[in-house]
Amino acid sequence: MAPPRNVVKIAVQKPDAIPQLIRLDQAKPLAAVVKEVCDAWSLSHSERYALQFADGHRRYITENNRTEIKNGSILCLSTAPDLEAERLLSGLQSGSRERRRETLQHLVLLAPDVTFAQEVISRDGLQRLGTIIEDGDDLGEVLTLTLRAFLELMEHGMVSWETLSIPFIRKVVSYVNMNLMDASVQPLALRLLESVTLSSPALGQLVKSEVPLDRLLVHLQVMNQQLQTKAMALLTALLQGASPTERKVSVVSGGWMGEGAGAGAGSHCAPSWDRRMGVHGGVKSPKPPSHLSQHMLDYLWQRNLRQFIYKNIIHSATPLGDEMAHHLYVLQALTLGLLEPRMRTPLDPYSPEQREQLQALRQAAFESEGESLGAGLSADRRRSLCAREFRKLGFSNSNPAQDLERVPPGLLALDNMLYFSRHAPSAYSRFVLENSSREDKHECPFARSSIQLTVLLCELLRVGEPCEWDWAQRVWERGTEGQRGPGAAHTFSLSPSCPPAPGSETAQDFSPMFFGQDQSFHELFCVSIQLLNKTWKEMRATQEDFDKVIQVVREQLARTLALKPSSLELFRTKVNALPYGEVLRLRQTERLHQEGTLAPPILELREKLKPELMGLIRQQRLLRLCEGTLFRKISSRRRQDKLWFCCLSPNHKVLQYGDVEEGASPPTLESLPEQLPVADIKALLTGKDCPHVREKGSGKQNKDLYELAFSVSYDHGEEEAYLNFIAPSKREFHLWTDGLSALLGSPMGSEQTRLDLEQLLTMETKLRLLELENVPIPEQPPPIPPPPTNFNFCYDCSITEP
Repeated sequence: MAPPRNVVKIAVQKPDAIPQLIRLDQAKPLAAVVKEVCDAWSLSHSERYALQFADGHRRYITENNRTEIKNGSILCLSTAPDLEAERLLSGLQSGSRERRRETLQHLVLLAPDVTFAQEVISRDGLQRLGTIIEDGDDLGEVLTLTLRAFLELMEHGMVSWETLSIPFIRKVVSYVNMNLMDASVQPLALRLLESVTLSSPALGQLVKSEVPLDRLLVHLQVMNQQLQTKAMALLTALLQGASPTERKVSVVSGGWMGEGAGAGAGSHCAPSWDRRMGVHGGVKSPKPPSHLSQHMLDYLWQRNLRQFIYKNIIHSATPLGDEMAHHLYVLQALTLGLLEPRMRTPLDPYSPEQREQLQALRQAAFESEGESLGAGLSADRRRSLCAREFRKLGFSNSNPAQDLERVPPGLLALDNMLYFSRHAPSAYSRFVLENSSREDKHECPFARSSIQLTVLLCELLRVGEPCEWDWAQRVWERGTEGQRGPGAAHTFSLSPSCPPAPGSETAQDFSPMFFGQDQSFHELFCVSIQLLNKTWKEMRATQEDFDKVIQVVREQLARTLALKPSSLELFRTKVNALPYGEVLRLRQTERLHQEGTLAPPILELREKLKPELMGLIRQQRLLRLCEGTLFRKISSRRRQDKLWFCCLSPNHKVLQYGDVEEGASPPTLESLPEQLPVADIKALLTGKDCPHVREKGSGKQNKDLYELAFSVSYDHGEEEAYLNFIAPSKREFHLWTDGLSALLGSPMGSEQTRLDLEQLLTMETKLRLLELENVPIPEQPPPIPPPPTNFNFCYDCSITEP
């Protein structure tokens, strides 16, 4: 009899005791279950004990998480969480360094459990750990364990990061800024400061003022990958917490805010993060002090951060971890985000500077032509000439400012066009002049293409989109829900240092090539605009096909970016190796994969259907030969004024043929005077191998006949003779050559046969799978079960059942 559904069979362990195998009734109160276990081991005061999972983080069993106990689970009987918390906290007060170390090790092991954490926090455990961190008497293993325990307890979200004191933060900062510090302490200190920065605007401003940028750059240059990752995490947290204006605040003596910036100065500068609601909001940032001149991110690039990341992190011997990839993605997103103001700003037709930029763009393409034609012309004539040249550039309006009023891309499109004209002048001139010399309908408009391409790049690279951290919250909750229990209050401020899941969206979006050179966005545009022109020519596009070309270019760029090329040159090589024809092939392949046509079982079915369908095609070809076809004879003077008819006899043994008059109905078999036995045919010749085409020379008209000419060779006495054909159409050519090949026992290899076979295979496969619609087809066949241990079985038919 099967046990009830709410009863599970488990094992309970206890040191120095024989394990118990019990049936746990989930409907019974947990206290009663603990009492029964204690009674079996003759233990009194069952309220002093609790059950824990024996594996993993040894989480305590509560009424909230007891449903996680399954058949075969192993539990252990241990001290109740309140008594264990009291014992460990008293151990922290011990004067013995060894006992404090062992106590902290046990505390770190149990801290991820929400039940235990509640007991520790309710007994001022965080304050006691904070005192050890502030005192800093031991900078080795004890401090490392204390920081780990403190972080584990804080990440439950029961206590706000804003409650931390300024002296405490400054002490943790001192561990980061200290030169001779244990390698295991600084990553934890950086992780703590990262959480503070993202959670508390005021304390985050304090961290900004106390931690110099140069110090973080030093940590990034060490060989310790964990320290590198945590330093990058704090750096991106500081950038993430700053407003767009503050991201441009510069550094004085290695710090952003200078000497006078304390905790009080940052009460309204970083966005506030509310992880309970999953959203973030911000308040207005103060204006940067007037004495600061350099921009924050500019300072990082001036300190060669980009080059260091590219050479020593991306291309290091150690594989790039998912967490570091995420932080590099954030840095990439924030850097590209600085383009947003230009993207959101339309062109001002009254701005002299912007008008000069437009004129510079025109002059770069038509300077010599404009100077020669514009000399001595009136102002109206010159304006007319400029308007005509702007239209040649691809602007839809004679006044280009109207094209650039659209946001996005706004002024960013103008920036891209200017960058292309100044840094690739020959490619720019070639693009414009090549297209202006084409017919109007085949012209690829440079300006219109640049505007749309800038929008496309902004969409692909997510310029202007907020840097999301919600994915990290989901990863954190998935990884710790079992530890903290479904009833735990998720009122925490999440530290983004928790690594993203492998293959997560943000880890995939990181592209190494953006750290390979300066002005990466503009450089990418230069490659993309030339790709667009190349694709336009491959598609033989007209103005009506503009949107189609943009869609193909989007696919080319997206596919190449997904490969994560390590440099712009590699990106250029890969994207140019993806022409329009290859895009079509990939689309077809993906469509077949989506339909399941390329699944191994479907391919196997198609292979089994091929012989039968090839036989069907062969039968159709022979029937077509039996129907016969009218062919024209070509005389020596190239006159096609004679007709002759050829067909195959119903028994497929003789070719019968003869001359016919034009306009006459097809003759009967009996009226055809000539016969050629199929058994006498030696070979089938096509194209230039045919004697009646080879003798005619290589003129253009003869080349047109090559594709329609075929001959059969046969023995005529002691000499070899030929029966020559000129097919009336390409289809007739394929049908007759396939039919003759079938008669000779050769494979039918025409293009028409391939198309017919594919069409028949598709139709037959769909018919065979009609009953399996919406049923997933496995990639591999189900395994064959092993044979029985013996074959000593039979069924006696003589025995009648009652």
